Amino acid sequence: MPIDFHDQNNQSTYASREASANWIQTIAKHVRLQGKRVLDIGCGGGIYTKALAQSGAAHVTGMDFSAEMLDGAAENCRDTPNIAFAQGNALDTDLKDGQYDMLLERALIHHIKDLAACFREAHRVLQAGGTFIIQDRTPEDCSLAGSSSHIRGYFFEKYPKLLQHEIQRRYCSNEVVDALRQTGFRLITEFSFWESRRSYEDFGQLKQDLLGRTGRSLLFELTDDELLELVDYIGQKLEGARPIHEQDRWSIWIAVKE
Repeated sequence: MPIDFHDQNNQSTYASREASANWIQTIAKHVRLQGKRVLDIGCGGGIYTKALAQSGAAHVTGMDFSAEMLDGAAENCRDTPNIAFAQGNALDTDLKDGQYDMLLERALIHHIKDLAACFREAHRVLQAGGTFIIQDRTPEDCSLAGSSSHIRGYFFEKYPKLLQHEIQRRYCSNEVVDALRQTGFRLITEFSFWESRRSYEDFGQLKQDLLGRTGRSLLFELTDDELLELVDYIGQKLEGARPIHEQDRWSIWIAVKE
């Protein structure tokens, strides 16, 4: 069963870690955050909202369609004053035209059926020359083999049905680029990125994280019994490995509003 983002039990599933240093460094390499007004659409538990706010942005607005997620985000970011949260939809934010200097949509577009409508709304709320950052997985990102660092790849080795599910909901890079150009953006750069997710002292810590489906909506597609079998499978693959440094493969597109 797919994850229910409106379920109170899932309120903290996307608020239980910090954005990695290599993510912050990568964004800072391409975008100057100092003094910027930033919008984070699909903010979930506010992990990246907080990272942007603490990296020099003047103010960051985190937006999500789930009130439960926003409650978790507010708790996660309670000590970061230059953040506000708003409930809204990526296709219709109800925000003013040209209100932001930068917009982040991380791990969002695979939930969106109408990519052009999503990007048109992003174009509307950005000021002229504003920066649009999209981070998501392409089918190629999803298809990489599992390893001691790329744990996600083992999901698909064990359950090929999960890979088919993933590929069906992911956009190819050319689809993203075409939609950007059609909606008034100029592509600046596009690149693949290995984002550090978390380090675990041993498999026991990783096992607990997997069984909790923490920050892994894909695992909600499995029954509890299937999840147990997957965790056992990964345990066999990682036998004796410690520590475990998990990374996730992403694609990032950076564009500017013309």
